[in-house]
Amino acid sequence: MSRINRLRDKNRDFRPNATRFSRILALILLFAFIALMRPPAPPVTVGAPQTVTTTIPQLGVHTRLSDEVEPWKIKRTLQLAREMGAPWIVEFFPWAYFEPEPGEFRWQQADLIIDHAEAQGLTVIARLGLTPYWARPADTPDTFLAAAAYDDFAAFSAAFAERYRGRVDYIIVGNEPNLSFEWGMQPVNSADYVALLHKVYPAIKMANPDAVVLAGALAPTLEPPGSANGLNDLLYLEELYAQGADNFFDALAVHTYGFTFPPDAEPGPDLLNFRRVELLRDIMIRYGDGDTPIYITETGYNDHPRWSLAVSPAERIRYSADSIRYAISNWPYVDVIVLWKLRTPYPDNSYRDYYTLVTPEFVEKPIYTELKRLTGNE
Repeated sequence: MSRINRLRDKNRDFRPNATRFSRILALILLFAFIALMRPPAPPVTVGAPQTVTTTIPQLGVHTRLSDEVEPWKIKRTLQLAREMGAPWIVEFFPWAYFEPEPGEFRWQQADLIIDHAEAQGLTVIARLGLTPYWARPADTPDTFLAAAAYDDFAAFSAAFAERYRGRVDYIIVGNEPNLSFEWGMQPVNSADYVALLHKVYPAIKMANPDAVVLAGALAPTLEPPGSANGLNDLLYLEELYAQGADNFFDALAVHTYGFTFPPDAEPGPDLLNFRRVELLRDIMIRYGDGDTPIYITETGYNDHPRWSLAVSPAERIRYSADSIRYAISNWPYVDVIVLWKLRTPYPDNSYRDYYTLVTPEFVEKPIYTELKRLTGNE
């Protein structure tokens, strides 16, 4: 075959490919033009003030909106909390998000969440934590908070309390400090947490004298002294009181889960069940702190089909409702009972998804409907 014929064949082979490419490019340009011609999405407005209708004013629900990127989803999530009849929410406000550089505060996301929560008639309990890179040693997790950074965290807490004074008057200092995982993978040491409270409590009170500072948010665990994983919450609370921590908080935040036990199952030091709260209360009374209220800032049941600590979907609905009724009837010292959790911005793809009441796509689960009925909203 001559060179000319070979070039003709090569060009012939190329022409269909070039035509296909041209068509694809034309389609891309067409879609881009349509997108540009489409009017922008309307802004998400806060809307008129709403009121929560409920027969259970102590009820709350955990939200996870600091990681939510679309304003309409923030608004809809908080609408769902109101429509469920939960006047309280607990929201995480990570220090690392809102002070990414020393003294450089970025409150836009917090403003958005609080604006919408306020409009929905919800009372916000703010959980503060998560250390920015600049306040911790290199190669440490973001839950690591060394004593050298306590003043920095206190300053951030005070800035938060001052900015939202009169709008967010309930603040939790840290989260589950009796677990190594939440304490930066350090050995758990109650004296460290007491030292943190010594710094943070007066800073918040100076910024907002009306603030209710919650300590603890203790995790239910049976870990013995010396464990690398954490420390039994009963022992940890004993140590807090022995060190005078009760002078540096206004309420005790606790986490209590029923796991596979019904809500009325008897508590015991060697058991993890819903009524473990009563054992924590006994410690408070023994130290003369019976006037300090408890806020249950995490509770709930899980219905994952293969998790060993889960129950069936029907049991989850029944146990959840019964636990709320039990707390209201038997624990006058509990001011708030907050379910973990309403919804997450994205799935965990694990048993954790089976704690939610609504899917990331806003599909309401049967338990959500039943809780609406419990609060008189169905």
